[in-house]
Amino acid sequence: MQPLRSHFEFRDTFATIIGEEQSHITAAKEAMIYARQEIERYIARDPLFCSTLLPIPVQSESPVIAAMSRAAEQAGTGPMAAVAGTIAWWGCRAMISAGAVYGIIDNGGDIALVSDRTVTIGLYTGEQNRDCTIAFLLPKKEQIYGVCTSSATIGHSLSLGIADSVTVFSPDPAVADAYATALCNEIRPGSFGIIAPLPPEIDGVYCVIDDWEHSQGIIPPRVRVTVPTDIITSGLVFHPDAYKKKTISKE
Repeated sequence: MQPLRSHFEFRDTFATIIGEEQSHITAAKEAMIYARQEIERYIARDPLFCSTLLPIPVQSESPVIAAMSRAAEQAGTGPMAAVAGTIAWWGCRAMISAGAVYGIIDNGGDIALVSDRTVTIGLYTGEQNRDCTIAFLLPKKEQIYGVCTSSATIGHSLSLGIADSVTVFSPDPAVADAYATALCNEIRPGSFGIIAPLPPEIDGVYCVIDDWEHSQGIIPPRVRVTVPTDIITSGLVFHPDAYKKKTISKE
């Protein structure tokens, strides 16, 4: 049976949800809305949570806020660097609670998944590489796993770097998201030693800058594929010319 695929938008969250049953997708959507609202409520109390580029103390019993804060502390970023990965993680938790053994949430390039089979994850690195897309063959994951990508050249998210993409693999999607942001800010061709050795919470990192590629740690096997652009997670943000297009997943 072909998995179900659903596009989801709420505020400035743009996600693709893939699952085997509609109830799993519905659970993911409800959980992602809840997570987004939790974040908005906390920002209303502490606006610095939204604007800071560095870790800050938080006072909240929310597991959503705690996950973002923990990831920020580990990666040395502001908590919003982990927002997409955290929302995807919360949605994936809900899919599992609804009975899913196969569920993927691609939140604008930050993926949380659980899977009883190998998943092909394509990496979109810009129009110049449209015909030669890199894909990772991620083996089955019985627990939630994160594959998160940050880009300085694609999408509307703030980046201080130059990389076309930095992809981080980690059992913690929030941590993967925060580290992807942090590393994308810092990495330049030949400078990959800034993350040697990798912190224990990260399995591997893969970076693309123009025609320069580098990997470190444990990276899934890579293949070259052509992926239809209409399955790339995207949405309009702020103005009609701003798109968020980074990582895509397919069966």
